[in-house]
Amino acid sequence: MSPQTTSFKSLEDLRAACLDLPAGSDAAAGAVARRQDTLTKPPGSLGRLETIVAWLGRWQGRDMPKLDAVKVFVFAGNHGVTAQGVSAYPSEVTVQMVANFAGGGAAINQLARIAGAKLDVIPLDLEHPAGDFTQIPAMDEQAFLAAVSAGYDAVTKDLDLVCFGEMGIGNTTPAAAISTALFGGGAEKWTGRGTGVDDAGLQRKVVAIEAGLKRHADSLSDPLKIAAALGGRELAAIFGATLAARKNNVPVLLDGFVCTAAVAPLARLHPTGLAHTVAAHVSAEAGHRRLLEALGLPPLLDLGMRLGEGSGACLAVNIVRSALECHAKMASFAEAGVSEK
Repeated sequence: MSPQTTSFKSLEDLRAACLDLPAGSDAAAGAVARRQDTLTKPPGSLGRLETIVAWLGRWQGRDMPKLDAVKVFVFAGNHGVTAQGVSAYPSEVTVQMVANFAGGGAAINQLARIAGAKLDVIPLDLEHPAGDFTQIPAMDEQAFLAAVSAGYDAVTKDLDLVCFGEMGIGNTTPAAAISTALFGGGAEKWTGRGTGVDDAGLQRKVVAIEAGLKRHADSLSDPLKIAAALGGRELAAIFGATLAARKNNVPVLLDGFVCTAAVAPLARLHPTGLAHTVAAHVSAEAGHRRLLEALGLPPLLDLGMRLGEGSGACLAVNIVRSALECHAKMASFAEAGVSEK
């Protein structure tokens, strides 16, 4: 398919898109559920494997879902807030890891191959980090809309399932800042050690987030302004990609804390804004479990992971494939000659 070319002209243009979301297909989800009832197993005995297939059917609009075209998007961005000493690694690691992705040497390369998923790594103006939100907005309106549009344009209608991940040194700090701004409770509640900062580094993260919230207090009533003022380009791109997936009837597997924080504003803008998403896993990063609970997204996996890169989301593709294989290829009671209850 030819690339899309979407450009949101203003925050209000983007807000209108977020408020006009397709509802998914009740008919397809119902057809999946009816087939489940005929298969050689006690009703509901495959647990979430059954509801996963109904979710796929609803958002693909297919009585029999498919997973022929699965793609992992990793969006990469840099962050000016690293100047506040919030990360254990220097910002140049973002560029180095993008090169590692290209060379096939990262965890996500291996997980995507095993999951039968294509990998697309999209760096976003890495030479120009998002602003240090303790001093200025992370992105002005134009930069924010450009990053959202880049993510939106990445997701095409021909995809059956997408995973979103990120790479950006320092980005658990904007993720915690967005979570605090959206759900309250103070910065300490949402702030963790990210790539492994010590106690002093953890305190610097808390102080930076509190400073950002104070500086941008006038923006905190608007989820989109929160995302622009406190986020980063890769978070904005994930937001845009998740919105595009909804518009294009493509179900989404969300990765860890940063990815979930990136899409949380959509849930604040629309009551079913994240209905087409499933939380692939709960990460070990402090705040992620709380954020999933606040969003009503129960995770599929809990493996103590905290890598990012879309690694948890990609790993969950294997579960989704298993769910669909059972649904599509199990025999019915009639076909197998098995007596029903």
